[in-house]
Amino acid sequence: MFFATLILTIATVFSGFTMKAEAADDQLGIEAEAAILVDAESGKVLYEKNSDVVLGVASMSKMMTEYMVLEAIKKGKLQWDQKVKINEYVHKLSAAPELSNVGLTQGEDYTVKELYQAMAIHSGNAATVALAEVLSGTEKNHVEKMNKKAAELGLKDVKFVNSTGLNNKDLLGKHPAGNPDEENVMTARSLAKLAYRLLKDYPEVLETASMPSLKFRDGREYKNFNWMLPELIFPYDGVDGLKTGSTDFAGYGFTATAMRNGQRYISVVMKADSKDSRFAETRKILDYAFNNFTKEELVKKNYQLKSKKTIPVTKGKEDKVEIHSKDSITMAVKNGEKDQYAPVLVLDKKKLNENGELTAPIKKGEQVGYMTVKSKKGDNISFLTEDGQKEIQVPVVAAESVEKANWFVLMMRGIGGFFGDLFGGIADSVKGLF
Repeated sequence: MFFATLILTIATVFSGFTMKAEAADDQLGIEAEAAILVDAESGKVLYEKNSDVVLGVASMSKMMTEYMVLEAIKKGKLQWDQKVKINEYVHKLSAAPELSNVGLTQGEDYTVKELYQAMAIHSGNAATVALAEVLSGTEKNHVEKMNKKAAELGLKDVKFVNSTGLNNKDLLGKHPAGNPDEENVMTARSLAKLAYRLLKDYPEVLETASMPSLKFRDGREYKNFNWMLPELIFPYDGVDGLKTGSTDFAGYGFTATAMRNGQRYISVVMKADSKDSRFAETRKILDYAFNNFTKEELVKKNYQLKSKKTIPVTKGKEDKVEIHSKDSITMAVKNGEKDQYAPVLVLDKKKLNENGELTAPIKKGEQVGYMTVKSKKGDNISFLTEDGQKEIQVPVVAAESVEKANWFVLMMRGIGGFFGDLFGGIADSVKGLF
């Protein structure tokens, strides 16, 4: 009994430690399988929970088709007023019960803009398939292109099996790829990266995403499923996108973006328990962002590092040149932690000789390296993209010009250097005698 009690006590103590550790890992206590918070300008990751776990993505998949439509519009391969004739399959899918849809009539022409709005605002599944077909000929071709585009955008652990995010079993026996009961999967990090690229490359996506409802040609008004828009059920100041999603497999998800006072954030919640909870958890994340982070200027324009204000110059009229940052560095940092970051100078080794000197002539404004910042605590500054660090890098340039010295000056310096070395060697020898 004694040993049994001892073992039980030890187990209880260690289980308590485990629970505390898990709670500490998720500082916000987000009640969803995965979540992430990102600074929309730099892609800096500010919070994450299970962000690399692969989960069902549901209708948040439609952000990829939104990206591809906007890309085709920009390249002139598609026009907003282009007509799309609705075929029998798309018509039947639009009438399928229990699926989010805007009714589409077989044989009738709809514009690309109408279908895009139906997809982006009311998550119209049939409208999404119609756009997939006009973009790629068939939905199967489109799914292949979606996966290819995901790779181009650097999205990892992604698999698209259809354009809509539905379970393949709901596609009336015409699923384009994968198994009959398979769904699209992604990670919270990849969803955030997709949203980040969508906002960076095509900010006009918010013109449609921010619309609280869609008045369609059938006379009906379809509400936006993003209930955090200011005019809807769970209004949140600054929310203007992006996409919700839900299936039995994926649970309830929401990729949101909000901006206040010029600062924009992206949040992702995956596999929440209900429609309402995905918005409640998103509110927690966005509150954390706006209440705890501020965009700070960490390095001023024309900043000079105290330990490296100049670089030595060879073959110039001057023997050194002043350098400074060309631009300022700003970054979202936690309140009160601005002083926890230090500037770092990285010189371009290709421009320096073996003695660490620049060779004249040097023009004012010529880049000689770059400046970035690092955490004084040694913490890694995490970004969504592999090139994210470049978002907090600015060029370091020459603050003045240095002309090349003429042949006579260079010759005299050479002679002076020769005799200097000679007399220096004699002096060293004489010192050695004593």
